[in-house]
Amino acid sequence: MSKYLKIILIILILSSAEMFSQSLRKLNNDGVDLYEQKKYTEAEVNFRKALEKKGDDFTSNFNLGDAYYKQSKFEEAIKSYQNALSKTNDDMTKAKVYHNIGNSLLKSNKIEESIEAYKNALKLNPNDSDTKYNLSYALDLLKNKNKNKKQQNQNQQQNQNQQQQQNQNQNQDKNQQNQNQQQQNQQSKDQEAKQDNTRQQQSDSKISKEQAERILEALKNNEKDLQKNLRKVKGKVVKLEKDW
Repeated sequence: MSKYLKIILIILILSSAEMFSQSLRKLNNDGVDLYEQKKYTEAEVNFRKALEKKGDDFTSNFNLGDAYYKQSKFEEAIKSYQNALSKTNDDMTKAKVYHNIGNSLLKSNKIEESIEAYKNALKLNPNDSDTKYNLSYALDLLKNKNKNKKQQNQNQQQNQNQQQQQNQNQNQDKNQQNQNQQQQNQQSKDQEAKQDNTRQQQSDSKISKEQAERILEALKNNEKDLQKNLRKVKGKVVKLEKDW
């Protein structure tokens, strides 16, 4: 290969690389313009196209994460930020990525994980006031969350105790009702037995008409015999002997 041909090839390669770089840069720049215009969905499309050209590009991954975040696609944003995190070795840049990861986690209500992300950011950039503020805010949220959870547990336990007491009272009421019902049933049985006994006694004490007539006839006969005997006694004369 001649010297001139080598030079031409080098120029072509450099030119191609420059064109590729310009194309990638244009996609990102256009995406940023759309992002600043709050056209987050269109910005996302540009950043995706940039990643199709160069998947390990830090800027494209980071910008895509921002576009996702503005669309409340927090899970996707976290993944994009994590991809960007692995594409840089600069501590200040990593701190910024961790800060954004913390924000996405906090928006996802993953408070404990967001706290860890903010702490990682502050390890790399201890003077970042925004991250300090967000960390303090997340810690307060966690404190309130734990407090509310404790209160909920106490309320739940109290409700369970009240329910148990209510069930116990209902069982006692039911047992008392059963006992009262049994007592009423027994009283009814005793009353019925007493009434049956009274009716039996009344039945036993009753006499038939024929029996009454026989008794009356017997009484009459007895009276006649008694009168007859009395007359006999009256007819006799008792002889008194002189006692001298």
